[in-house]
Amino acid sequence: MSVKDDTLSEWERNQLLAALHARLFWVGEEIPYSIEVNGNKCKLHELVWQLINKENLTDEDREHISKYIAYLREREQKDETKLKTAKLTKKEAKDLFNETGGILRALMDLREIEDGTVKEKEKEFHDIFSKERVAEARRWLQFLHDSGGLE
Repeated sequence: MSVKDDTLSEWERNQLLAALHARLFWVGEEIPYSIEVNGNKCKLHELVWQLINKENLTDEDREHISKYIAYLREREQKDETKLKTAKLTKKEAKDLFNETGGILRALMDLREIEDGTVKEKEKEFHDIFSKERVAEARRWLQFLHDSGGLE
């Protein structure tokens, strides 16, 4: 009976690395719920959510955001180097890939919070969503009318 080699192949490694660098890769990635920051556990998901929903940022908030961005950037680079060079199983590589994707997502969100574009994007999303709902309702009503369901 042969033992299946579960080591990440060079081709698989290159696929994961290419995916990390794909445009808008981080869209849809989930921010890690917690991450270790300087030996302390940080509830990263909760932190980003609170900052996104905060009406106005204080100078202290901005300082914290800058520190988190710097830390997460460093962490992302270490994880990517590990993904490039370490001998990993496929599961370890996929877990590291997912963590790195979540970190990249957190970085993008924190940058948007810091520069104020997160509120603009949220408003834009809600405007588009509302217009799509109205358009969908009109299409549905037209369908009902055309099929004789509405007289």
